[in-house]
Parts: sequence; structure tokens; C-alpha cells
Amino acid sequence: MGPGQQRALATLGPRYLLPFATRQVDPRAVFGRAAPVIVEIGFGMGDATALVAAAMPDHDFIGVEVHEAGVGALLRRIGEQQLTNLRIVRHDAVEVLQQMIAPASLAGVHLWFPDPWPKTRHHKRRLVQPPFAALVASRLAPGGYLHCATDWQPYAEQMLDVLSATPGLVNTSAGFAERPAWRPPTKFEQRGLRLGHGVWDLVFRRSS
Repeated sequence: MGPGQQRALATLGPRYLLPFATRQVDPRAVFGRAAPVIVEIGFGMGDATALVAAAMPDHDFIGVEVHEAGVGALLRRIGEQQLTNLRIVRHDAVEVLQQMIAPASLAGVHLWFPDPWPKTRHHKRRLVQPPFAALVASRLAPGGYLHCATDWQPYAEQMLDVLSATPGLVNTSAGFAERPAWRPPTKFEQRGLRLGHGVWDLVFRRSS
């Protein structure tokens, strides 16, 4: 962590970090209002997260990330941009969804450029597997969406297969989706494009 990230963690962490807990969080108590809640899983250094939160002030965001440097970087952006609609949980995303998020409560879930684990023997480590997809579906409110993006085509195809087979999730496109104009390109995406990779977006909604 750089000194700016360390300062942000020390000064802003007490206000904007949500400690992991084995009980459901009440977003109204956390944010001081009732608003649609979106969870972002694995936000990296938080560049895109901060941009989206700033562009959607009528939504509240919970970012989930395990790496301290990324948490510190996003905290610094929260302070610089005075983003009152964003909080962070530094913990495993599956446990956060299981323990802290109430069923049928989320307006959306963002999963942008997760680790593709490209080697065959590591495919089991990929986050988007049937149990995870079912968990996300259970946490989405009717009409809520799951938006995934990756620059690794085999993983994109796996995501499409898994999500298409998940009860309660409906694809909003005939296959992959166009990148929504409101999703800013991430550093991982830009790196992938420089390497000649494609980028695949998937947007599924929870049926009523």
C-alpha cells in the first residue's frame, strides 16, 4: 500500500468500511436512506466503482474486495469525491452474500473481470459456478440484474452456460450483451484490449 492508501484506510476506514458480520446488514441504517442497493464483487483498485457510484447518486453501493491495497485506493477516491453512497466490505464475497445480504434485496450485482483461472486444472476456482449463480439469484430482488464482464472468452462462454441454466435468471440478450454505456472501461479491460483480447458482457435479470 502507498502512503495515500494507508492514510485513507486509517482516516476513512472507520466510516466507510463495513465489518464482516454473520448477520444481515440493514442498508437503510448504513446509508441513512432507502435506495436501491448494488453489490460489486472484486472491485480491484476501485476506479470503475467510484465512477459508477458518482454517476448513480440515487443508488447505494457495497463494494466487496479482499485486497487491502484496493480497499485503500477506493477509500481514497471516496474521500476525494465525497461519495456518500458507497461502502466497502473487505471479505470473501460468497460469505458476504450468504451472511450479510438479505434474500431478494438487491437491485444489482456487478462482477467485472474476475480472475479467469485459465489453466484447466484451476477452472474449479472460477467464481461463476452453479452454486454461486444460485446464491446471486437468491439475493436479487425481482427485476434485479447480474452484470458480468470478462476479457477471457472461455470463461465468458462458461458464464453464459452457467447463468443460462440458473433458475430465476433470464438473459436480457440473445447471448452476450453490448457493454452498457454506463459501465466505464476498467484497467483490466483496457489491458486485455491492448493484448488483443475481446471483451464479453453478460446481463441477466431475476424473474418475478
